[in-house]
Order: sequence, then structure tokens, then C-alpha cells
Amino acid sequence: MDRPQAEAASPSALHAAAPKLFGTEPCHDARVLTGGGNSARILLGDQVYALRITKAGKLILTK
Repeated sequence: MDRPQAEAASPSALHAAAPKLFGTEPCHDARVLTGGGNSARILLGDQVYALRITKAGKLILTK
């Protein structure tokens, strides 16, 4: 199944289509996670990870 490109579909359209695209798996908007900025911290147990959105619109997750 082809997934729509982020550039080709509005965020609200992708959000509405998420159950069909991803099933019951949670789907999170990276821009929401970063509070509209370009970085956020994510906790997993006692580990802290850095999530960053690059200028090219790619995601980088580092420990």
C-alpha cells in the first residue's frame, strides 16, 4: 500500500487516514512532539533520547 507523502497531504488528512495506514499502532506527529520547534527529548526507562527534525525535514533520533 502506498503511503501519502507528508508534502502531498495536509497534516489533518494524514491524521484522519492514520488508522487505515498504520492500523492500531500509535501514530504521533513529530511537529507536535517537538512543540512546533525542531527538537525534543524522549524518555525510555532511564534513558534520554534526542529527537531532531533537520532542515531537510528528516528525523534523527540519538541517545
